[in-house]
Amino acid sequence: MESIWKMQARQESCMSKAYTIDKCPRCGTTLRQRSTEKNAHLHAVLQQVAEQKQWAGQWLDIEAWKRLMVAAFEREKGHQVAVYPAIDGHGIDVVYRRTSRMSQEEIRELIMFAESWAIDNGVILKEPEGRAA
Repeated sequence: MESIWKMQARQESCMSKAYTIDKCPRCGTTLRQRSTEKNAHLHAVLQQVAEQKQWAGQWLDIEAWKRLMVAAFEREKGHQVAVYPAIDGHGIDVVYRRTSRMSQEEIRELIMFAESWAIDNGVILKEPEGRAA
């Protein structure tokens, strides 16, 4: 059985690497990468928003805030967010772009968008751990 410190060392090693999202089926070239640092930064912002801000009179979890932020970001960039009748016939569903399909630059822009929205809406953001000066 692997010791705890070896598992942590392995996890830390993996955390410093970028995740390969897509590869070209013909040549294997990486098409998109997203670093764990960017992923952690986005989730840290969303966590702070979820802890400090209600929306439509409700406290939302990180996943709900992520969906709202991505949808607003996509509209801001001039892209459409698709709305369809639910396949079970009850209500509607919003189909938006997955962050795992975004480029490094798009993730950076989404983080800046989320931070700006948070600040404009009274959320006090703290510097993510490991990034403080």
